[in-house]
Amino acid sequence: MDITWYGHSCFRITERGQISVVTDPYQPELMSGVAPKLKADVVTVSHEAPGHDFVEGVKGNPVVLHGPGEYEIGGVFITGIAMHFVDKNQARRNVAYTIQYNNLTVLHLGDLAHVPDQSTIESLGEIHVALVPVGGGNGLNAAQAADVIALLEPGYIVPMHYAVPATSLKLDKVDKFLKAMGVSKVQEEDILKITSSGLPEQPQVVLLNPQS
Repeated sequence: MDITWYGHSCFRITERGQISVVTDPYQPELMSGVAPKLKADVVTVSHEAPGHDFVEGVKGNPVVLHGPGEYEIGGVFITGIAMHFVDKNQARRNVAYTIQYNNLTVLHLGDLAHVPDQSTIESLGEIHVALVPVGGGNGLNAAQAADVIALLEPGYIVPMHYAVPATSLKLDKVDKFLKAMGVSKVQEEDILKITSSGLPEQPQVVLLNPQS
């Protein structure tokens, strides 16, 4: 499995011989007026916002998922889980997705802004890769993200939704999250390549360099 980050909450997940999935594509103005060149069979949308639902920017006539439910598309199992904003005075939708290719499961948490309860975490099953918002704004801050990861215990942790040079959003830098996780030396990759036989024994943080 290959996971490529395009900035903010947008990833492309591929596996040889199977469908490709793009998560939360964003409007061009979010990243210096430039949108990434994306093509996919499926697009997942965590919520309706310019930074997360620019579906028309993805080529390939993809199937679009934007709500809770269980889906099987091309042999890949995708589950949308409601993890809406918990403040009743400020209602805001958020749908997380588990994406299962054979024996590997990726969790994209969307704009999650709270630490879910234990029963919600347990319902997700085993998570091999967690794509986690860490930069605050409308998503988890560094400390909350660390708490969520402690509950999930994934193999790989890939931070998202944090400040990068091109973004126009006011978010924290990833350094705060790395400090909260106690990580002093971090693995950086252009693409995270994963096999079911090569998963780390301890949770491992990987910083992906945003691609265009």
